[in-house]
Amino acid sequence: MNISTSSSILSKTEPISLPPLSMTSPSAQMLSSLPTTTANTCSLDDASLRLPLAFLYSLLFLLGLAGNLFTLWVFLFVHASRNSVHIFLINCAIADLVLLTCLPFRIFYHVNGNRWLLGHVACKLVGNLFYMNMYISVTLLGFISLDRYLRLRWRGRAKRSVGVRFCGFTWSWSWLACGTLWVLSLAAVVPMIATAEDDQDKDRCFQFKHRRLACGKAYFNVVMVVFFWLVFFTMVSSYAQIARRLIQVSRNKPDLPNAQRYGRSAKKSFFVLFLFTLCFVPYHAFRPVYIVAQLNLATPCDYLWMVDCVNEVVLLFSAFNSCLDPVMYFLLSGSVRRTTLEALEKRLPNRLFFQNEVTSNSSTVEFRRSSVPVALTRTVD
Repeated sequence: MNISTSSSILSKTEPISLPPLSMTSPSAQMLSSLPTTTANTCSLDDASLRLPLAFLYSLLFLLGLAGNLFTLWVFLFVHASRNSVHIFLINCAIADLVLLTCLPFRIFYHVNGNRWLLGHVACKLVGNLFYMNMYISVTLLGFISLDRYLRLRWRGRAKRSVGVRFCGFTWSWSWLACGTLWVLSLAAVVPMIATAEDDQDKDRCFQFKHRRLACGKAYFNVVMVVFFWLVFFTMVSSYAQIARRLIQVSRNKPDLPNAQRYGRSAKKSFFVLFLFTLCFVPYHAFRPVYIVAQLNLATPCDYLWMVDCVNEVVLLFSAFNSCLDPVMYFLLSGSVRRTTLEALEKRLPNRLFFQNEVTSNSSTVEFRRSSVPVALTRTVD
């Protein structure tokens, strides 16, 4: 057979067709569950987390809304005192309520199959308001720990509310600090909303985004992580000093009527720090890994999928703080604790239980001796 004949035979050879891969086969199911890559972008779909996230965010929304509304009612309409700690707690409750209003959007997003229907501008608005109020709460809790430490350090020489002259009026330094915090937070979040994202997919929100063009947002997140750790170590130092002083007084002067109460207050300080650590430290410990993945464009899709899932879980712990803050308010302020129990005593039938609780949490002012530092008593209350 000559060359021309063999070439004609090859040209008439039909291509070999393979049978299509059934979508019900195990291989197809395994491939469909992995993140896909299209044009150097990963399609991340954490389908296994949709319903758990929707359920848990719904639970946090209901519990946090009830707790913070009740706390705000106590602060504004029942409890008349307005010292610096109470002012910080009022602003913290407001920040938690604003954060909680963002949760229904996340709930609907997960229930709707991780599909966003309100456009990318609304997505950025909800997401940035969530983070803004989270960091406002972090800052306010840092202010509270610093305020309590300074009162203990100054041994009562400072007034309960230091006045600051501003715009022709005398303002409490705590109100001025809160107002400055809100203004700076809004000034920082507006550019974050106005700046375009790299991925402007109108059907996606609250998920991993590469920072090819908007890398300034990634660097801003680095600044916020550093800021958090500064606040965290400030709180650790402040509450450690407070607890040390309270334990020292309870041990050196056990004959005082409230010596045991100082020891309990020291334990409460550590418990407040434990709640803060539980909610915020996992998120900010993982945040550098998340930011590096955003800036690295050559990261494999399966690794990005894992990073996105872990970020969703640790972010859930941060949102959990909005439910635990009312517990912190109850522990931080003995006067608020007494007022709350008295309010519940008037509205619930088991009066004897609440009467005993109010008596056991009575103010140290009734038993204060001259040997006990005034600032220490105020720190407890």
